[in-house]
Amino acid sequence: MSNGDDAADEPAAAIGAALDDVEADLEDAETEADLDAVEAALDDAAADLEAADLPEPDEDDEDPRGDLEDRIEDLRSELADARGPYLEDVTAGVDEAQETIAEGEWTADGEGEVVAAVAAFLETAGDVLDADLGEAGEGPESAKVALGAAGDDLGATGLDPDEDAETIGDLLGAVDTLTDDLEGAEEWADLTVREQMAAEGFYDVLTPENRKDYPPEWNAVKLHAEAGNVDQVLRALETYESDFMEENVLDQLERTAPAGAYDALLSLAEKRAKQPIRILGRIGDERACDTLEGFLGGGDVALEKVTLRALGAIGNADSTQAVANRLDAENPEIRSVAARSLGLIGDTRAIDPLADVLAADEADEVRASAAWALNRIGTEDALAAAAEYADDRSYIVKAEAERAAQA
Repeated sequence: MSNGDDAADEPAAAIGAALDDVEADLEDAETEADLDAVEAALDDAAADLEAADLPEPDEDDEDPRGDLEDRIEDLRSELADARGPYLEDVTAGVDEAQETIAEGEWTADGEGEVVAAVAAFLETAGDVLDADLGEAGEGPESAKVALGAAGDDLGATGLDPDEDAETIGDLLGAVDTLTDDLEGAEEWADLTVREQMAAEGFYDVLTPENRKDYPPEWNAVKLHAEAGNVDQVLRALETYESDFMEENVLDQLERTAPAGAYDALLSLAEKRAKQPIRILGRIGDERACDTLEGFLGGGDVALEKVTLRALGAIGNADSTQAVANRLDAENPEIRSVAARSLGLIGDTRAIDPLADVLAADEADEVRASAAWALNRIGTEDALAAAAEYADDRSYIVKAEAERAAQA
């Protein structure tokens, strides 16, 4: 070996010897202070290695620097294992358990399991400390609060990692058991969809006498709709992800038009779904109008007709202008539905626009709708505007005009 190689081997050997001393000191360490000294010596060795001029790996795969780095890493891992246990690990575990309880979506059984887990921890930790750490209470929220109070009490004990290592270790065991018990407590996500719905009482409405339709979910939806159990019907709409169930649930909502379904239906209507828009019209909640007016003039004839009918059914005078604007639509079906919607809204501001349609629109069905709307508004001016066409060329217009004249 050359003198250069001998010179390069000297720092590697010195660092290796220093690591031998670190390893021996680590085996003999009994206190945290001893471990602190070991860590300082290990840091010094790592710094010496960083500064050392060592040869690169050779063709025989000899890598002095890499071998020493691996050894330092192994010693750091052994040092970490030798430290503690610490009281901070116990209180941190209690904090994490509180977060688990707060964030969990527990079933009824799961809530009981959470309380039992916290009660067991409080008893075990209390026995370890020969102290009373309180009661878990009746539900997850009270259990979380009790756990927080116990964590504060544990932190105040000031247990020393050297003198109280056994006590801290026992408390860490209790925390580990608590963590495992909470992980095993039943959450909604652990249940199948049918189990979740059963736990919510969805199937309770079914009896041997009324089980008529299959699947049972559809049977239950109809029964809940008939009974006015809107929450259960909406739960089915939200939970069962199938076109069949959505269609049939919406059919039931359209039949009953419950006000309690407004929010869910508006959310669907915002996706330009026609049946929810139609149901919103039946519910008649004026809050939907701003959303519905945004669907006018978009080029989708079917969507616009459904929307206009819904706005007419709601009958909010604030929608008069938005609906009247569609009297100029290119499509005669839209103009006709817009006219009828104005009649349903009943705002007298629509009389003049409707009279203009009756006088000038090229489609008789649109003119007839305008005459119908004027009849529906029913004021003297509205009826007079419609009655002028009692001799109209179109039978359907004439019929509406005669009705206005009679009124």
